[in-house]
Amino acid sequence: MSIAETVRTKLEQAFRPERLDIINESSQHAGHHHVESGHHATFDGTGETHFRIRIVSAAFAGKSRVERHRAVNDLLAPELRAGLHALAIEPAAPGEKARW
Repeated sequence: MSIAETVRTKLEQAFRPERLDIINESSQHAGHHHVESGHHATFDGTGETHFRIRIVSAAFAGKSRVERHRAVNDLLAPELRAGLHALAIEPAAPGEKARW
């Protein structure tokens, strides 16, 4: 199963979203430097290292932006430890205005 599929499955099970978009933005980070296991490396723009998550879920109602981000990051902590490098999270509750 790809990282994107794993992320989708986990988000759907945990938050039961009414809308969920998972966008692989890895290609936009080609040439960016990072440290991996104490060594400097460069992203080549392939793979599944950077994602944008746009999610609308009733689970976010009454929660602050920080609480929403923390919930998603905590859920995906194993993937972040295993090579997923960055998440851009755009969470909303139903009826809230979103930029997308």
